[in-house]
Formats: sequence, structure tokens, C-alpha cells
Amino acid sequence: MNFANQSCPNSGDIQKYQHHVYAVLYSVILAPGLLGNVLALWVFRVYIRETKKAVLFMMNLAVADLLQVLSLPLRIYYYLNDTWPFGRSLCMFCFYLKYVNMYASIYFLVCVSVRRCELILRPLRYNSPRRKGDLFVCVLGWLFVCLACLPFPLLRNATPSSSNFTSEEEVCFSELPMRHVSPPTAFALLVIAELVGFVIPLTLVLACAILTAGSLRQLGAGAITDRGEKRRALKMVLSCAVVFLVCFVPYHITMPLDFLAKANTLSSCGFRDLILRCHPVTLCLASLNCSLDPLMYYFTTHEFWRRLSKPEIPESMSFSRRLSCITGREETEDD
Repeated sequence: MNFANQSCPNSGDIQKYQHHVYAVLYSVILAPGLLGNVLALWVFRVYIRETKKAVLFMMNLAVADLLQVLSLPLRIYYYLNDTWPFGRSLCMFCFYLKYVNMYASIYFLVCVSVRRCELILRPLRYNSPRRKGDLFVCVLGWLFVCLACLPFPLLRNATPSSSNFTSEEEVCFSELPMRHVSPPTAFALLVIAELVGFVIPLTLVLACAILTAGSLRQLGAGAITDRGEKRRALKMVLSCAVVFLVCFVPYHITMPLDFLAKANTLSSCGFRDLILRCHPVTLCLASLNCSLDPLMYYFTTHEFWRRLSKPEIPESMSFSRRLSCITGREETEDD
């Protein structure tokens, strides 16, 4: 972060506060996020063929969350020790990876919501697995997110201008200085980021929740008539909306203000201080979805709950039991 604005005091205090917030909250997110998403991938690999229920999208969502969690230990190390000894390239990669995985999570939350909504409203369209189509949507999403997130590292200086940092004591992440950009360019980047990365996805998720809720009160042509299936779909879509509102809305409210604060374009030091103290909390909330998404899988996905609550009998054991039933004998060798 660039604290070149000398008219605003206590920059060091703000930096210490930010490091403390990041270290504590990322440590809280790390363990449940890691265990939850590894468990989710283990479960979803069994149901990967059931793509019509958005399992493939949830699997990609778990991958995005897991990749974000795996980058947290390096972030925690930096914020605890106030130094980055791992090289500038790894710093920029981890910085870039944070935003790629965050917006990939947003993308796949939208995909899950849209798929579950369409399955309820137009089930005949998804009466058979569409593996190739789903794979194309996933690959296209990853490619789009990776390209769209390039401005985040490109707007940061790879090498700090300050001579106070040696090769052993380098800054990274929130302390990376901002490059100078013209006001029209900065405004255009902020509008595009907010519109494409937040407003449109939020609109789609909320629209899916409203349409799915409305399907419970009416019977449309070709719609699913099973109210239990509709309720399960509504729980999934509403869970996606809640995760979106809790994790990503606060961040996208403070993100443009934080950009202006780091570019030293805010005239009020008090307001600038407030933004610099609030933004770390909202950025950690954006990472909290790594821990919330596995909970969403468990409470809203029947296959996930069934797999964890009633572990399947191994195939060899199942065959042995069927064979003993046919022959009318029990295995009593150990009796």
C-alpha cells in the first residue's frame, strides 16, 4: 500500500492494524476451508456424472475455494512477520491468484444458481447429462476470469520505490505500491470491475432465487411438479444468494473506495483512515466463502449429505453380502 500522502498521520498504526486483522481472520478461515473443500471434492467425484444438478459447477467452485485456501499460509506468514522472503514473482502470483479464485467463486456460484433454477423451470431441457456443454462453460469461465483479473497485478509496482526494504525484507500484498493511472482510466476500470464482477452476478443470483421461489406457488408448462425437489433447489439457490451477500457485497462496496485511498485521491484523512480499516475486514469476508461453501453443499445437496451421513458399502463387501444371501450361508469362520 502506498502511504505517500504525508498529510495523513498514523500510517504505521493502520498498517499494523491491517496486518493483525489479516493474520487473525485468515488463520480462522484456513483449517475449515481446507478440510471442507477437500472433503467436497472427495464427495463430488462420485457424483460427477450427475451434471444436470450442477455437480460439475460445484466441483469447480470447490477447486477455486481450495486454491484460495492453499495461498493463505503464505499470506499469514507475511502478515505475522512483516516480511516476504519468497521472491517478488511468487508475491505477484499469490496476489493475482487471490482475485482469480475470488471471481471464479463468484462465477461458479452464478452457474450453480442458474442451473438449479433452470432445472426446476425447464426440466426437459436437462433430461440427460450435458458433460461437454458444462465443461465448455467451466473452461470458458476460468479463461475469462484469468484474463479479467490481470489488471489487479498490473496496477501494482513489482518493485517498491522505497529504499527501506532490502531483498530479505520485502513488501507484498496490501503494501504493493499502486501505479499511477489517470482519473478517467481509474474510473473506467472501477466501473467495469463493479459491473462485470459484482452487479451482473448479484442480479443473476437474486433473479434465480426469486424465480425458484415463485415456482413453488405455480405450475408452469413443463416445470417440475415435485414440491420437495423445488424446495431443495430453492435452498441451494438461496444459499448461493446468502453466501454472495455476506461475502462479496461488503468487499465490492469498499473496493472502489480503497482504490481511491491507495491512490491518495481522498482529501479527508478521517474518511481515508476509515476505509483503510474497513477494507481488510471486507477482503477477509470475501475469503470466508471458502469455509461457507462446503456448509452449503452439506445442507442443500442431497447427494453430499447422503454420502457423508451414510457412507456407501464398499463394492467387495456389498458383493459378499449379496452372495451370502443367495447361498443362505453366513460367514462364521471367526465364530
